[in-house]
Amino acid sequence: MKKVEVKKIDATKREIDIQAEGDVVKNKFETVFKEIAKNAKVPGFRPGAAPRDIIEKNFSAAATEQVLKELIPEIYDAVVKAEQLEVIELPSISEVKLDRSNLSFKATVEVSPQIKLKNYKGLKVGFKQIEVTDDEVKRSIDSFKEMRKVENIDDALAKSVGYPNLKELQESVKRQLMLQKDNLQRQRIEHEVITAVTEDLEIKLPQAFVQRQLDDQLRRAKVDLAMKGMPREEIDSKEKDIVKELEPQARRQVKTYLVLAEIAKKEQIPLDDHMTQRVIELLLREADWSVV
Repeated sequence: MKKVEVKKIDATKREIDIQAEGDVVKNKFETVFKEIAKNAKVPGFRPGAAPRDIIEKNFSAAATEQVLKELIPEIYDAVVKAEQLEVIELPSISEVKLDRSNLSFKATVEVSPQIKLKNYKGLKVGFKQIEVTDDEVKRSIDSFKEMRKVENIDDALAKSVGYPNLKELQESVKRQLMLQKDNLQRQRIEHEVITAVTEDLEIKLPQAFVQRQLDDQLRRAKVDLAMKGMPREEIDSKEKDIVKELEPQARRQVKTYLVLAEIAKKEQIPLDDHMTQRVIELLLREADWSVV
């Protein structure tokens, strides 16, 4: 039997009071003691042959620790599912009390905020016809010439960079430039549709989520500075300034994720590692495209 009370602390934080009693606790102790008894080494007894009262006397603390380790996550997960809480961070567990037939604890969690989505279908998207001019191709090939320190752009230059002749080199360069322009346009369009569905939305961002994103960005920034040769002491002295610079970006990323996740739920898109890209693809499929 479980007693559950969910208290709303603020827009994104919940405190869950949980009490479990009866068979669910007793049965877990029984299971744990049986597992301990199988391998317990007790002087004067073969492994697995020690009487239950001796097992309980000698391994009570270990059994209690194992019961808590197994039972709290099991009960917590069941409560979150039953209460339909959209938890986005690991819980903070406190006020744990356990005896042989009762377990109670508090779980403080952050949940996804309520988001009132804007109309995300039919977004205006402008795209340009991509072209690569002969001059652009020539400028790229000129860079090969400068690196190879040669005078004439000819088949010899092409062969020096792995192509059978100049024409093949020119065609390859043109394809690469087309691909670069296409990728840049794709990035611009994706940024525009994300901005369109997130701007002007007032969302109470879960602070723990923002902090986790900020910590990740800070770690990467410090590694990058270290690889550039900056001494550790100097990096540490700049940490506050780095955090100040990165925090707006972390907040934008969290906001973007939450909005795209809300769209995913409405569109029955799985919230997995590919969610963001699938939602963006949906927005692009449903967009109102025009040539600019």
